[in-house]
Amino acid sequence: MKNQTFKRNGRLPILILLIGFVLAISTFSAVQMYGGGGETAVYIIQGQDTATVADTVQAVGGIVTHELTIINGVGALLTRAQHEQLAAQNGFKLIANQSVQSAGWHASSPIPALVGADLLHASGIGGQGVTVAVLDTGHTPNRWIEQMYNKTPRVLAYFDAIANSEMTEATYSDESGHGTHVTSIILASSKGTDSGTFTAVAPGANLVSVKAFDSNGAGSYLDVIRGLDWVVAHQEVYDIRVLNLSFSAPPQSYYWDDPLNQAVMRAWQAGIVVVAAAGNIGPDPMTIGVPGNVPYIITAGAMSDNYTPTNFEDDTLASFSAAGPTVEGFVKPDIVAPGGHVNGMMAATSTEIALEHPEYSLGRFYFTMSGTSQATAVTSGIVTLMLQADPSLTPDNVKCRLMASSNPAVNEDGTLAYSIFQQGAGLTNAYEAVNNTATNCANQGLDIAKDLTGIEHYGGLAQQAPDGSYYIIGLDGYAWSDGYAWSDGYAWSDGFAWSDGYAWSDGFAWSDGYAWSDGFAWSDGYAWSDAFMAVNNWVPQE
Repeated sequence: MKNQTFKRNGRLPILILLIGFVLAISTFSAVQMYGGGGETAVYIIQGQDTATVADTVQAVGGIVTHELTIINGVGALLTRAQHEQLAAQNGFKLIANQSVQSAGWHASSPIPALVGADLLHASGIGGQGVTVAVLDTGHTPNRWIEQMYNKTPRVLAYFDAIANSEMTEATYSDESGHGTHVTSIILASSKGTDSGTFTAVAPGANLVSVKAFDSNGAGSYLDVIRGLDWVVAHQEVYDIRVLNLSFSAPPQSYYWDDPLNQAVMRAWQAGIVVVAAAGNIGPDPMTIGVPGNVPYIITAGAMSDNYTPTNFEDDTLASFSAAGPTVEGFVKPDIVAPGGHVNGMMAATSTEIALEHPEYSLGRFYFTMSGTSQATAVTSGIVTLMLQADPSLTPDNVKCRLMASSNPAVNEDGTLAYSIFQQGAGLTNAYEAVNNTATNCANQGLDIAKDLTGIEHYGGLAQQAPDGSYYIIGLDGYAWSDGYAWSDGYAWSDGFAWSDGYAWSDGFAWSDGYAWSDGFAWSDGYAWSDAFMAVNNWVPQE
């Protein structure tokens, strides 16, 4: 085996990809939902502002089911005739709603040490004063999630986007287990019985829990967008700085046309650092899902320590980790984080995932899982530590420092072991990210305000050559063919020099003349109302 590893602050870290369920999209159109003229279908309707859209829907006899201020729209139940009346009016965009599916004794976890978070814990940086919102399947109440290590309560709010209701502690729930697992990786206050060290990345953080997925990890675009709308509306109330999105769905449009992506962009624009999963359908190129395909946000891929947490020379990129580029030509994922066989909290006897896979339960309260969902949670924890250390950081500069301090996997000769379309800037490291001083090295050339208003949209620098390989326009050394071996281990290098800095992460104004060599045709008949979204799909342990 080749002598290759991931380098982490003198210790070589592991890349692990954890995603629980992949978002799948149904092929049925909204028209197929109508059995006759009097039957109804659910739509997302956008216009100048939410109030105007709601009034117009009600004027034609439609029923407003969701108010979606974040995207200037509503969810509504319409008959065919009502749909036709609205479609005939100028200034309104009707999109059929999609479904969505999400991703005593204490088990020890090597994750904090693998990403350098343990060094920050020792210096008093544990995420104190920073609020993380987790939009997932909810969480099962237990004192290690409900309380910080000093037993201070830290769940500031629990919003059920499915029921459209703020919940009390007595009604918190997670029938799936996915949300509890992800949340515990970010901020559980438990310490490993054997190690005596924290099992989570940011054990001092505050929590806002948003439930948008059911016991099977499934949900709708409307409920997810309603959850995002609630988070942005309550950002200042709870001082929400980080938003974890451990789910993924196949793209069905350019990133700017997807209403869920629009809501995610609003959150970023509002000052919330959004971290999303790359998806669990890798390793092929162009498999990055929604909302990870949004160029502004931080998209996390996964790596594995190959079951040797103290040996940094045999780490691998997780084979299920989705790879870029995106359809618009952006390099994704931005970074990778541990996502293989990650220990986290999950009730063994009352959650769907644990009941379906009892062999991975560790006692009554812990469970081992792999996926980009878990890698996303690790990354959200690191971002939380960064914001405690420097609360003045903007989302763009958090992304900049996270990428600038990451270490790519390299071969013995110093060349990249994996393409940047597979590993982005490399394995993220909490200690190095907190101590990094880079600025203005992410999202250059992009204007989110113009993007959201439709004045201008953006493409990345990736292109596809006639031989099928992918490359970066104007930059040498980053071409990707099928020549990367998944069975070998690699080292993460902190000495790798990116040519022209991180220019490959920049964007440019989209032109109608921009075309991939193979072309991409989006179907005009795609029905958002029928699309199926979920937390990331189950993958074998790596």
